[in-house]
Amino acid sequence: MRNLLGLGMALVMSLGVGSTALAQAPRQPHAGEIAAGLRRLGTTGSVLYVAAHPDDENTRFLAWLVGERGLRAGYLSLTRGDGGQNLIGTEQDAMLGLVRTYELLAARRIDGAEQLFTRARDFGYTKSADEALKIWGHDEVLADVVLAIRRFRPDVIVTRFTTNPPNHGHHTASALLAAEAFTAAADPKRFPEQLSEVSPWKADRLLHNTSNWSLPANADMSGYLKVDVGGYDALLGRSWGEVSAESRSQHKSQGFGVPAERGPLLEYFSPLAGTRPKADVFEGLDFTWKRWSGAEAVARAVDEAHKGFDVRAPYRSVPALVRVHDALTSLPQDNPWRAIKLRETEALIAACAGLFLEARATEPSAVPGSQVELNLMALNRSPAALRLVSVTLPGGESVAAGTELAVNAPFKLTRKVPLSQYAAITTPYWMRKPVTGGLFTLDEADRALTGRPEGDPALTVTFVYEANGRRFDVTRPVVFVWTDPVRGELYRAFEIVPAVTATLEQDVLMFPNGAARSVPVVLAAGRADVSGKARLEVPEGWKVEPSEVPFQFAARGDERTVVFTVRPPGGATGKSRLRAVVETGGRFDSWRVRTVSHEHLPPLAVRQPSEATLVPFTLATKVKRIGYIPGPGDRVAESLAAVGYEVTVLPEERLAGEKLERYDAILVGVRAFNANPRLAVHRERLLKYVEGGGRLVVQYNTNSRVGPLTTFVGPYPLEIGRDRVTDETAAMAPVTPNEPLLRAPNTLSAADFEGWVQERGLYFASTWNEHYRPVFAMNDAGEAPLKGSLLVARHGKGVFVYTGLAFFRQLPAGVPGAYRLLANILAQ
Repeated sequence: MRNLLGLGMALVMSLGVGSTALAQAPRQPHAGEIAAGLRRLGTTGSVLYVAAHPDDENTRFLAWLVGERGLRAGYLSLTRGDGGQNLIGTEQDAMLGLVRTYELLAARRIDGAEQLFTRARDFGYTKSADEALKIWGHDEVLADVVLAIRRFRPDVIVTRFTTNPPNHGHHTASALLAAEAFTAAADPKRFPEQLSEVSPWKADRLLHNTSNWSLPANADMSGYLKVDVGGYDALLGRSWGEVSAESRSQHKSQGFGVPAERGPLLEYFSPLAGTRPKADVFEGLDFTWKRWSGAEAVARAVDEAHKGFDVRAPYRSVPALVRVHDALTSLPQDNPWRAIKLRETEALIAACAGLFLEARATEPSAVPGSQVELNLMALNRSPAALRLVSVTLPGGESVAAGTELAVNAPFKLTRKVPLSQYAAITTPYWMRKPVTGGLFTLDEADRALTGRPEGDPALTVTFVYEANGRRFDVTRPVVFVWTDPVRGELYRAFEIVPAVTATLEQDVLMFPNGAARSVPVVLAAGRADVSGKARLEVPEGWKVEPSEVPFQFAARGDERTVVFTVRPPGGATGKSRLRAVVETGGRFDSWRVRTVSHEHLPPLAVRQPSEATLVPFTLATKVKRIGYIPGPGDRVAESLAAVGYEVTVLPEERLAGEKLERYDAILVGVRAFNANPRLAVHRERLLKYVEGGGRLVVQYNTNSRVGPLTTFVGPYPLEIGRDRVTDETAAMAPVTPNEPLLRAPNTLSAADFEGWVQERGLYFASTWNEHYRPVFAMNDAGEAPLKGSLLVARHGKGVFVYTGLAFFRQLPAGVPGAYRLLANILAQ
């Protein structure tokens, strides 16, 4: 269920005026929500909440700010969460950041707040704010935070985290940046290049919101400012604790589903800078229209509209809302609330009239230079006197309508519109260019989108209608609508796509021991009746067979997988690049498409140049047949299969009847025991497999106060802690000088621990008994060495291994040493 509460930005988005994330069925706000929106027109206050990642935000506080207080609230997440784990799919890195971006947008549609970002990339866990700011670039990310403040213009800024370590370095950095930006945003000498778009803005106060989950049961909170955010709104039939739980539960990739809360819910705050309230977080702040000179007419008009609202006949409020609109229009252009409240009022007018406006494409996508057929509808579902004046199509053509919108009498228009041959291919704007360094790099054409959660829709249609003698423009994104036999009517954004995509199945192609390998390429038609040739471009000395493959597609959406054989030159070392290219009509293009499909998100697609990294390396393997018990968000099995292992995926339901002894080794995916507690049922069978001579390797699981690990498969006592080594270059020193695991079947050297990505490992064992042999000692700078990253224990005739080393990141990233190390582990 998608609730839109508070009716500010949430109402605007429900009517299609705002975010294009709502490429889904439009939703008519009910009378209770409209009433809340009318009440909110009288409020002119805003709060910006600042933290580091998706799921760091306090949805209880945000829902209360919007719903109870009628304030404009926003959440500034420094990153899109690219470096997190994934409980619902295999997306990692920037693709996971895309998932988490739209989970945030789903959350904001529920709690009514707005979503903002910086260009900072979540490069993974760090223990140091200094490291985070160095990787991001302090001045660059600070500029983005200042820009967000100048755009949003909050009265109050609230941080989730403190500037005091120990903490996740991103968390600490978010607090440091918020404090610095609080001052810098008001200084016209700081980032003056922004002033062509925005003006300096001075927020009144900076507060810190203490995290309730970190408080001990007997904590003394007498020195904090307190807010009870557990209120209930009879118009909506929900408490803010219920709303916030639904909002927070949208962070499904992180396993953050939470129960609804009812009754008192206390939040605690500390003043950090600016005006320092003593009893109430909003003490001394006037959020009414009285704070603005010349706004008396607006206040009166809003009061009249609110008092005259009839929940049984919202359309009767249209004239009153038009008068509110007139009063707002008379405000000075520089009033910071003028444009915001005009948008809210326009959304409320349409909501009160039950006005349905939609632009559907007959196909989900089209290619540059083609035509798109659009079906437009305008429907007045109330007795309100409305007149459709015109419709402006993509490309700027205005079609006069000049028709009264009678009750429930739809206006329909079908038109074909041309697409420019230079139309931009649809892809998330921050992923258009390759990801390098600490910030997403934006095309010059996309620079104005900095900080926005998503880009502009591919096509829009603007409806112009009259109500009570005034004209209003409503812009709708063009959408594609289809019917799923199970889920019903579904919406997605219309997209502009290449004529043909050539998608490589893997970003990294491993070539062990100089052997050739097959490289499949999925060709897909973006339009009907398209033909051409596909080929692979490789570095000098590399061989490809065949040199090219002809193709011909009759219909849009047709697909074909073509397979090339790629062979490295003798003695090849070092990484290089491969590119898939298609030639159509004398034009050469290289595009791949990667899709995201989860029921709680709209369909998403990323289109980028179709390239892969080639990695020749030496690899000795002693074992061949691997059973893989999958964990969530895990691509280790496919990575092992790509270098020659015979991998059989063993879901939990298959384990009971499986002959485990036929496998040379069994590897358990990351967080498998956390995600599937039923694996505990198979503990004895797995240990008997080890006792009989098998090799069982368990990758990291988590164990914490919030999510304790109740069962573990190890044969001897072992506790998993929260220790990790975040420096991917940290020295990995053998605990034993002649450690056998480092000698066979691959002789490992320091070079095998170079080129690792994001981290060495996480959730190391914290304690273990004498049966386990630690293999490595490693540490982040300034910390004591940790020995729990890789433990080996003999059990009967076999071997059990627990490892927190981040193979789930290293193997898909093509780190040769990680493959060689894991081959040695599997061969023990």
